[in-house]
Amino acid sequence: MFSKIDSFSRFMGMGCSSCFGFRVQSQDHFLSDYDQSDDEGGEYDDCERTDMTNGSYGELQSPTKRSEQIILFRIQTGKVCREIPVKETHLVVRSEDDNGNKMVKEYVREFKIGSGSYAKVVLYRSSIDGKRYAIKAFHKSYLLKQQVAPSETAMSDVLREVLIMKMLDHPNIVSLIEVMDDPNTDHFYMVLEYVEGKWAPEGSGASGGLEETTVRKYLRDIVAGLIYLHAHNVVHGDIKPDNLLVTGSGVVKIADFSVSQVFEDENDELRRSPGTPVFTAPECWSGVTYHGKAADTWALGVTLYYMVFGKYPFTGDTMLETYDEIVNNPMIIPGEINSQLKNLLEGILCKDPQYRLTLSAIVEHPWVLGEEGPIPQHVCRCKLNIC
Repeated sequence: MFSKIDSFSRFMGMGCSSCFGFRVQSQDHFLSDYDQSDDEGGEYDDCERTDMTNGSYGELQSPTKRSEQIILFRIQTGKVCREIPVKETHLVVRSEDDNGNKMVKEYVREFKIGSGSYAKVVLYRSSIDGKRYAIKAFHKSYLLKQQVAPSETAMSDVLREVLIMKMLDHPNIVSLIEVMDDPNTDHFYMVLEYVEGKWAPEGSGASGGLEETTVRKYLRDIVAGLIYLHAHNVVHGDIKPDNLLVTGSGVVKIADFSVSQVFEDENDELRRSPGTPVFTAPECWSGVTYHGKAADTWALGVTLYYMVFGKYPFTGDTMLETYDEIVNNPMIIPGEINSQLKNLLEGILCKDPQYRLTLSAIVEHPWVLGEEGPIPQHVCRCKLNIC
């Protein structure tokens, strides 16, 4: 009965292991994830995806297959940053506590956090250490039915997400704590570090967004996380406010690696265009290959614009209008803002990726430096060759 699901489990045992939905509905669909009402299956989740290629990658290998091979090689050769490996559990007991609350292993259900096309994310509390965790829950049979590319299902995306998060360890990236996959059940769980919340424009800034000091702090955290990812040849693919969580102490952490890709070297060429339309770089709409790191940087610029002004720089009522805005229309700066900040926005939101500011240029920009100075460098274990 679970033959394909058993394959999933075997793959997880090896080390555990896109494109937007063009369902033209309301403008909200261009900004957020699709909600599947399935009990315990997003931060922490992904958007519906449909392959936009003609089914042929030419000389390019499938990005998913390529990512899986690269990640498995890194895991097998010890080239991972984590000092404490992700815990793997292959016997999952679902029960209830004395108060009738649902439990998965030692985790006690509190309430739903969010949902997406593949999973629901629920807040759980550990009955062992008392800490809260965000658990992303999937049905393996459902994943196997969802086609995201000519020869790939949603299972591939989830496996790749797990594998990527197994490698990562950075203060500005949400941590994967445990993977629970029982080959005898249809359930699969990712136990994630719980981050208290997301940020939203306060309306207290000069232009209706966040205060400039808060914007700078958040941007520096996001850039630090992106620099780490790109240094490890990981393209996030869906940088946006919904995937940027803020801890109680105000630290921003990047979440949701469901459309991320890994590269063996600096060649970050992609064909599938993942992520959310209003955050998608102009070159991603061309139908040819583009560079993932530059697309991540564009999405960072859209996020910065949103933090400053509380709205998006390019959007329309239909997908075609949104496309036209992003590709052809100039960026509008509403009102007066810091001239250095304006210069930074213009540099990051340059439509030509060849002239767009790189992350290395952003970290040296005077507005980013501010009074805080250089962004602290994170030295990871794999770069020290001590893994």
